[in-house]
Amino acid sequence: AVLKQPHLVTFNKKNDIRPFEDATKVEFFCQKNDSSLFMFGNHNKKRPNNLIIGRMFDYHMLDMVELGVESFTPLQDFKTAKVASGSKPCLMFAGESFADPANKEFQRLKNLLIDFFRGPEVTNVRLAGIEHVIQITAVENKVLFRSYRIILKKSGTRIPRVELEEIGPSIDWVLRRSQLASDDLFKTACKQVKNVRSEKKVKNISQDELGNKMGRVHVPAQEIKKIQTRKVKALKESKEEKMEQIQKKKDKARVRPDKMLLRKCLGEMMNKGFFFT
Repeated sequence: AVLKQPHLVTFNKKNDIRPFEDATKVEFFCQKNDSSLFMFGNHNKKRPNNLIIGRMFDYHMLDMVELGVESFTPLQDFKTAKVASGSKPCLMFAGESFADPANKEFQRLKNLLIDFFRGPEVTNVRLAGIEHVIQITAVENKVLFRSYRIILKKSGTRIPRVELEEIGPSIDWVLRRSQLASDDLFKTACKQVKNVRSEKKVKNISQDELGNKMGRVHVPAQEIKKIQTRKVKALKESKEEKMEQIQKKKDKARVRPDKMLLRKCLGEMMNKGFFFT
């Protein structure tokens, strides 16, 4: 659990769950917590120190492998400096069983462990940021799990000298049972849509060089004259302004009759045959 922090949810309550006999309870917990991977530990007389690792597809059981813990050395027993929590590890697999394509059981176990410990997907990796190595070795029917911290030391050249320091935990597993998906179902589970890795384009939203998100808002033309504003005494028309507007209206009213009379005279003269050049 320490190696998966902070990307995990831990349940400490004892539950009567047997994933190989009935996987519905495990599927329920995975769906409830929106999790595609799970690790379940139990202990009984027939199978002591049992560990089950599995994954889901569409919230239904896809692959499941049962491992027996033969030896275990916790992280606290290694009195060394640890790596930062949440750092992306470098996964290394060794052994003939992992290299043999015909060994379907170990090939699926390798694929399952990669999904479990690979961490977040990244496009670029800084050399100084790689500080954790997980070594998984297959020896006959056993799987040896080791964890190391990478130490970069001066070498007198551009390439630093690399040393590994074991930080734990150290686990020896023995493969017991497995429940693997069919080839057709596994192929369906591995399918990805074409634009799964492309960024979703959002209209009118851009990002500047500093990473600030900029949004563009389109506002229609507003008729300011019709907007109802708050009535304030300071904005009211004074008595002088009102009198001035009344006087302008009176002047316009006086001009209008003169114009109407002129138009009437011109109309009568044109009817009688008078022309102006």
